[in-house]
Amino acid sequence: MIIENVYVAPVVGPEIESGYIRIEGDRIAEVGSGPPEPRPGETRIDGAGCLATPGLVNTHHHLYQWASQGLAQDATLFEWLVASYQVWAAMDAEVVKGAAAAGLGYLALSGCTLSSDHHYVFPSGRGDLFAAGIEAARELGIRFHPARGSMDRGHSQGGLPPDIVVEDRETILAATAEAIDAYHDPSFSSKLRIAVAPCSPFSVTAELMTGAAELARAKGVRLHTHLAETLDEDEHCVAAFGVRPVDYMEKLGWLGSDVWFAHTVHLSDGDIDKLAATGTGAAHCPSSNGRLGAGIARVSEMLRRGANVGIGVDGNASSELTTLAGEMRQALLFQRAAYGPAALTARQALEMATLGGARNLGRENELGSLEPGKLADLALWRVDGSFASAVTDPVCQLVFATRQPPLARLLVGGETVVQDDELRTVDQDASGRAGAEAHRRLMRLAREQGFSVKKEVHR
Repeated sequence: MIIENVYVAPVVGPEIESGYIRIEGDRIAEVGSGPPEPRPGETRIDGAGCLATPGLVNTHHHLYQWASQGLAQDATLFEWLVASYQVWAAMDAEVVKGAAAAGLGYLALSGCTLSSDHHYVFPSGRGDLFAAGIEAARELGIRFHPARGSMDRGHSQGGLPPDIVVEDRETILAATAEAIDAYHDPSFSSKLRIAVAPCSPFSVTAELMTGAAELARAKGVRLHTHLAETLDEDEHCVAAFGVRPVDYMEKLGWLGSDVWFAHTVHLSDGDIDKLAATGTGAAHCPSSNGRLGAGIARVSEMLRRGANVGIGVDGNASSELTTLAGEMRQALLFQRAAYGPAALTARQALEMATLGGARNLGRENELGSLEPGKLADLALWRVDGSFASAVTDPVCQLVFATRQPPLARLLVGGETVVQDDELRTVDQDASGRAGAEAHRRLMRLAREQGFSVKKEVHR
């Protein structure tokens, strides 16, 4: 396959105003300027009027939350969690499968070729929830990096979640090891890798955090957790552990190039320097942080000091119908609102959403930029629309626009997943309906378990 006459934003190296991308198998073979040398039997795609970028990488998500959107609309993080746990405790594998089908399809339509997923709620006897999300990703055809999450510190032990949604440490570590052994594929072209992800300092014991780190490093997989999302968490860590969140992670052996944290909103200069020095990554989720009033992460300062930052949409229950392409714009605007108009550029936002995300997931040698030898994961954005064509910088048009440009094509390993703003590997309407049915099913199951959804969740 060859894509020609296209504006190429490779993220690494200079942009090409009119160039081509040649794909052989699942890899990028050439990126060049001007007209390409034609080859017999090559499928030719005319990219005139399009911008080519690497596929976007979503580095923090909770797919099951598609089924609980729109709840606790005016709550803080802790208030929202307390209300939501009551509903999430009722989920089963059927809910997760439908939610994941809709959530991943929506991500693909916003340019995403690789998504992580942090699933940490495992009510007993509700089927194989972890496998349900993996099945949805396989059907869609995008790359998937689910993190087997966990909570072992329920309300009776001073934690935030109700005891009904926590597991004991031995069960967690055994189930996590089984998930890695069953699914993790470390190969270059892998579409499925597994991470280890205890939920957060206020829902997990120190023993689980250290045990999880030992397991992940023995298995050669990555570590992930929420960190420094709110001032409440900051206060909780100081009261419970005598140190702030980043220092607590350092004590537990949770800083390193195999670790990435979600949110990292409330960091000191010293915290940022520790992340940069250890190669620890961060997933910036601006819409969720704004929706819950958590604050604005110091992303521009993190980048300036050498820390790696990727982008995540977070769970749809705290960001609703947020697109991954739209999070580039949110990241840019939040930084400029807080720190001035030069705080973050459009191209920095694009790099965070591509190569920064690839670094978080340990795949920067395989994807995240348009370079020969890397996987052919790329997005073609149509930037020649009648109104949009007044913006002559296509990267500006992609990042600054309230509405993302039409997605002409999304390739994962050279295979078409989206064409002309429509999913091609699965039935798009069926995926949307699956998400709606997952919501209805979850609400019904919650009521059957005795939770008054309206009373418990809406303020």
